[in-house]
Amino acid sequence: MADNADIAAANSGVGAMRTLFDVGALESWLEAHLDGFRGPITVEQFKGGQSNPTYRLTTPGARYVLRRKPAGPVLKGAHDVLREARVQQALAGSDVPVARIHAVCEDESIIGSPFYIMDMVEGRVFWDAALADLPMGERAACYDETNRVIAAMHSVDYGAVGLGDYGRPGNYFARQIKRWSEQYLSDELAGRDPVMDELVEWLPRAMPEGDETAIVHGDYRIDNVIFHPTEPRILAVLDWELSTLGHPLADFAYHAMVYSMPPDIVAGLGGADPVALGLPTLEDYIAAYCRRTGRAGIDNWNFYLAFNYFRLAAIFHGIKGRVLRGNASNAQAAQRAGAFPKLARLAHSFI
Repeated sequence: MADNADIAAANSGVGAMRTLFDVGALESWLEAHLDGFRGPITVEQFKGGQSNPTYRLTTPGARYVLRRKPAGPVLKGAHDVLREARVQQALAGSDVPVARIHAVCEDESIIGSPFYIMDMVEGRVFWDAALADLPMGERAACYDETNRVIAAMHSVDYGAVGLGDYGRPGNYFARQIKRWSEQYLSDELAGRDPVMDELVEWLPRAMPEGDETAIVHGDYRIDNVIFHPTEPRILAVLDWELSTLGHPLADFAYHAMVYSMPPDIVAGLGGADPVALGLPTLEDYIAAYCRRTGRAGIDNWNFYLAFNYFRLAAIFHGIKGRVLRGNASNAQAAQRAGAFPKLARLAHSFI
């Protein structure tokens, strides 16, 4: 597997369009639907993004970002870019930083799928969870900012911002385990794994009692946010495809997997000593989230981790399926697909 520098290089910047569409048709649509738009446009595709193809649109006076569904057949309910746009529009003006959404298009005839246009937010994306490129004294502040933002997200009154129907309140774990189990089992081309099969059986029996509902991001990681160019301040949270109404502790535990995640899969510390890196310990990070959300602590932590590693394994299993079907949107998809068995075994280690 590649190291963090390789992952950053593979996912940073833009290149030629890989998922093609009619640029002229897009430009005509933008002239009719985007206030202040003036062409012509240059279209480049971001290297990053495992799921939904993402493009930088450059005009003589502005830059925008376009997100669309991938081309070809996709699994039912997956790659819903319209949901991404909706949640970011709802959170505009809240304590959760999001990019401004300029326009949404449901008409598949324009570029071959629904899409939306948002601000091009200029800043820093950290692909290395250890923040090795930052001075030691600046790293903890960035971690504290990611903690602040996820706590703010889970504190938003989802009904008041118009997201009361964004998901089904309650029974989040039962529904998620069912969803990802079915997605895993239904993708016959990607194959089966005995450890994953065991998790499919164990997780429904191990769910903790009690329930909560909040807006959950579903993929909140340090490499899915854009930091200010010089300050430890998040300007925008990206990649809302998996967002819904769900259990906040599932979302927070997924985010906190950074402490046990091998760095060759996604941004993770992989068992390194956080204190030696100038970062908060996991215990301190959990305590900060609890203070911000009014909790005394978090029980059943290992279940939340097992669930999240299982869920991520199911997502990577889906990437494997897209690779085999030939419609993966990212050049690193095959590498991600190869990490699927390792994630399943990590999930099993928390049982």
